[in-house]
Amino acid sequence: MSRGVWVRFILVLGLLAACAALAVNVKPNLGLDLRGGAQFVFEAEGTEQTPATAENVDKTLEVLRGRVDALGVSESTLVRQGENRILVELPGVTNDEEAQEAEERIGTTAKLTIHEVLSEAQPDAEPSEEGNLVLPSDQGDTLEIGPTVIQGEQITGASAVQRDQSVQWVVAIDFNGDGGSTWARITGEAACNPLGDPKRRIAIVLDNEIISSPEVNEGIGCEVGIRGGATDITGDYTADSAKDLAALIEGGALPLELRAISDRLVGPSLGAAAIDASIEAGIIGLILTGLFIIVVYRLVGAMATIALASYALLAYAMLVGLGSTLTLPGLAGFVLAIGMAIDANVLVFERAREEYQAYPSAGLRRALQVGFNKAWTAIIDSNVTTLLAAGLLFFLGSGPIKGFGVTLSIGVIASMISALIIARVLCDLAVANKGVSRKPAISGLGNVGKVRTWLDRKDPDIMKNRGRWLAVSGAATIFAIAGIAVQGLNLGVEFTGGRQLDYAVSQDITVEQARAAVSDAGFSEAVVQTADTPADFTVRTGEINNDEEQRIEDELSAIGGDVSKIDDQLIGASLGEELRNNALIAFGVAFLAQLLYLAFRFKWTFGVSAVIAMAHDVLIVVGIFAWLEKPIDGIFLAAAMTIIGLSVNDTVVVFDRVRERWQGSKPEDDFKALANKAAVETVPRTVNTGLGTMFILAALAILGGDSLRDFSIALLIGLIVGTYSSVFTATPLVTYFQEKWPMSRVKKEKVERGLEDSGAVV
Repeated sequence: MSRGVWVRFILVLGLLAACAALAVNVKPNLGLDLRGGAQFVFEAEGTEQTPATAENVDKTLEVLRGRVDALGVSESTLVRQGENRILVELPGVTNDEEAQEAEERIGTTAKLTIHEVLSEAQPDAEPSEEGNLVLPSDQGDTLEIGPTVIQGEQITGASAVQRDQSVQWVVAIDFNGDGGSTWARITGEAACNPLGDPKRRIAIVLDNEIISSPEVNEGIGCEVGIRGGATDITGDYTADSAKDLAALIEGGALPLELRAISDRLVGPSLGAAAIDASIEAGIIGLILTGLFIIVVYRLVGAMATIALASYALLAYAMLVGLGSTLTLPGLAGFVLAIGMAIDANVLVFERAREEYQAYPSAGLRRALQVGFNKAWTAIIDSNVTTLLAAGLLFFLGSGPIKGFGVTLSIGVIASMISALIIARVLCDLAVANKGVSRKPAISGLGNVGKVRTWLDRKDPDIMKNRGRWLAVSGAATIFAIAGIAVQGLNLGVEFTGGRQLDYAVSQDITVEQARAAVSDAGFSEAVVQTADTPADFTVRTGEINNDEEQRIEDELSAIGGDVSKIDDQLIGASLGEELRNNALIAFGVAFLAQLLYLAFRFKWTFGVSAVIAMAHDVLIVVGIFAWLEKPIDGIFLAAAMTIIGLSVNDTVVVFDRVRERWQGSKPEDDFKALANKAAVETVPRTVNTGLGTMFILAALAILGGDSLRDFSIALLIGLIVGTYSSVFTATPLVTYFQEKWPMSRVKKEKVERGLEDSGAVV
């Protein structure tokens, strides 16, 4: 055994030890659905000049978003409800003091003004003239400032920038016409004072607090001032502090005043029992998956199972190390990444089996090495397409879409490290054993397996009936669209809005009991959470009438004694129009990016086929949920994003084998026959990967509780449909496209040219 293998093994142990230390010492950030947090509703109050219209409330919302970001709360939710209300949800804010501070910082009406500085003053001094103010400044001193000279509405924008490739951050401010001329006048007058004189400073005041008091630069002329309708505030700013100041200044242009009409602390929407059950289900699923991999691939399967366990540690350590927030959509990203980690190992082992069957005398270590080398392109292509989608979902999405992008990226990177580094080192050590070399059957690589042997013997011609398979896919898609058209989508309260009810009960009951009671009343899709006093539980459901609401009260009273309704209000959609639009844009751009990548790595016809297959898979799952009248909610949204990843992963694996066979073929070979052979060769990998992933999903469906059952069912359907579409939809489409727009044998031609140049005979 080479020394390099042992060195890599020691490095792997060091990596895992570091991850374990990080996982033990750093607590994870959990989202509102897993941990609970603070929930506020603000109502915007307009004036004659600035009415509280939806457009103006949306402008206010953007300013509030900057304030919430400044709080450092990840995965927060900010959406407009109705015409003039704003919902703010802050995960992890779980005590009254934190909630009160957050409410004050978010809901304070921003009144920005700009003043000339008259002099330095004592902290308790009175103003020398009426209309002046004595305020502490951002620089630690106290200033007396004159009356307002520029109002907040005269500022049209503020941003943190770096000028002329400088490392120094500045805050750039833009004024309208009147504001620009006034700024030129007051800076010109200030420039007439010597450097260091307080009168050379200008005070920017937000709600009676000086947030910035810059001194006019030395290069500004007396009575000349800063002209052009824009200025830069310089100082010892970092990127974060510059952005914070810019957000505060822009907040000064808030067109509306905000009044807090509701504030509460809520428990996790999934409940502690559901979360615990989900963790148990995940562990059981991983154990079953590991046992399955060991049964199929024996010794190397055992090594891959150890590597799979290390994936969980790696992913968790990366999550807490980056300070990311874990939500239910994030958990979906990890489920997808587990499937990709299994798939990478299965790809390698199937390739290694083929190599050992062809060249048994070369030994197991060489077969394993060739297996990793040949599976490399398929693993990289499938992971890169997933990372592209994850990155775009993060940058273009919002709310749970962004969270899914973050955790999916972490999961994919961790799965690649697990499969390509850790599993490789462990498998190298295993097959290098002399006893294993003498009995190759122990390794799991000694034969190609029963499924592959049967397929090689039968040699089925799948592409012979390609038109029939596409007709089946088309019929399934039409069936799904019909379900959406006829039944409609049972959109959850996150998308539709509805009614929020706060109840207090006289007897102690758990949130799980309250959820069961609300479900018994006929509202299984309702979100039930614990609440702070005086309410015990918050129930969010779709639009219901008073009789339906009374059913909820009756069921709660049956287990909780006397029930008091503390609050009853109509609510807007927490996954509203903004998130929906951002999600559609993110999905669209992600599809386009995957298409372009596949077009670059393969050919544009392959990219189009993969995107059509992805759309086919998602449509069918949505259609089935429509026919079954199951809720389309935030949980389903996470499942849909996962299905897209599973679909493209399957399709890329098949396409990689198609390309390999085509580029190594003879001119007289038929593309359709080669595509059929490639699809058949990937069936063992597809079956083994699918079964391995299904163990995890089945465990979640059975043991994960009501909260995750629909999520698991959607993924199981998506996994089955995606496995079908990669062979029976995407591949037949490529064969038809090849007849119309053929792909050349680029690799083959390059090899032949190279041999001819060297004088070899081909």
